[in-house]
Amino acid sequence: MDRKKYTPQFKADAVELVITSKRPIAQYAVDLGINEGTLGNWVRAWREEHPEDETEGRGPVEWAKYQALQAENAELKREIEFLGKISAFFAAKQR
Repeated sequence: MDRKKYTPQFKADAVELVITSKRPIAQYAVDLGINEGTLGNWVRAWREEHPEDETEGRGPVEWAKYQALQAENAELKREIEFLGKISAFFAAKQR
């Protein structure tokens, strides 16, 4: 049996559904076509990693967006640093 691969966004959306509603995990698992245990593991893992977020109204989708923005920010910082080094190199070469 092949194991399905789920994107981080899919997982975040699925966990968000469970956390923001009153429906049981089993119903969402059927609706989403995934194993109930798998969805339960995702929800449990998210709750363990973010105990304060549920009480403050932040969910897994917001967390996934935050992580994506952090990664993008780090990449942009590396690009800016690289461009600064390249421009300094060419400025020194023109002298």
